[in-house]
Amino acid sequence: MVERQSPLEPVYHPGSHGNFEHGIDVILSETRPGSILQLAAWSGEEKRLMSGIYKVTGLALPDGAGGGVSNGAKAAFGFAPGKFTVVDEAEGLAAGFAGVVTPDMGTLTDLSHGRTAIRIAGPKAEWVMAKFFAIDFALPAFPLGAGRSTNHHDVFAQIQRSGADQFDIYVFRSFARSFWKALCHASEEVGYEVH
Repeated sequence: MVERQSPLEPVYHPGSHGNFEHGIDVILSETRPGSILQLAAWSGEEKRLMSGIYKVTGLALPDGAGGGVSNGAKAAFGFAPGKFTVVDEAEGLAAGFAGVVTPDMGTLTDLSHGRTAIRIAGPKAEWVMAKFFAIDFALPAFPLGAGRSTNHHDVFAQIQRSGADQFDIYVFRSFARSFWKALCHASEEVGYEVH
């Protein structure tokens, strides 16, 4: 396994922070998956690509915009028409798609080196996320496994609900440090812990 230095290292401070005298309402962490891929289907090839994702990962994506699924080690979600993010704790997932995603079906881009994965969890995770993004984070509107793509100022973010009160956020490595600092600042009033 190739260990990549985290862009968060200089600002990643484990422990409790902010107003935590009445408890911790948010937990922040960097998840460091081994593979982060973006797959895009040509027009009319979406179902074939979704079938290919199932063949390689075992993840059956639901139909519909933003639909997604996670099994703990692997996750996949649609973030735009015919476009999907696929994540695996293990490295080398892109090689698994060789011969499955063909040039007549669509494209595959390995973004493992270019994205940072940040997890926010806890009873106030939705509340903190709403400070950044104009999205309804309530469970009925943003169900388990679902994904969205959006931005905060100039920071593009792909977000997947990976638990009842947990979200995984994928941002460009070059913006990860500033986004992390903003996320910590936004979490101060509810008390947060960095794991």
